[in-house]
Amino acid sequence: MNGVILRWPVPTGTTINAQYYKKVLQDKLRPAIRKKRPGLLESGILFHHDNAPVHTARAVTDVLAGYKWELLEHPRYSPDLAPCDFHLFPKMKEHLHGQRFETEEDIIQATKVAIKNLDKCSYVTTFKDWLQRIEKCANSGGCYVE
Repeated sequence: MNGVILRWPVPTGTTINAQYYKKVLQDKLRPAIRKKRPGLLESGILFHHDNAPVHTARAVTDVLAGYKWELLEHPRYSPDLAPCDFHLFPKMKEHLHGQRFETEEDIIQATKVAIKNLDKCSYVTTFKDWLQRIEKCANSGGCYVE
């Protein structure tokens, strides 16, 4: 609700599997939370990601359970509940539309700027919208909502 905590570009040629995702959680996300949101790790984390196989793999669920992070359920077939899909990516597309990039580093820098330029109030609106979407999905028995 207070903005992006970690922006991590996956290196070219990297296969995103459970071991890779677990390592990002341990080596990148957890330290980023400690740095950007002091005290949050101690007060408790509500963690939401979709049902992609790398997110539901035993290695990943075990590390999250070890952190005592509360996993929020994500209904099957509901990509509409991922804030990145209905908020972050469309906003970044607006910022990046029409640009051409020479190198991967240019893309990484442009996305960094796009994220920095997002209106901080929009995160609160997105969080409220996300809660409404979850409620609507729950009320419809887990069906796709927009």
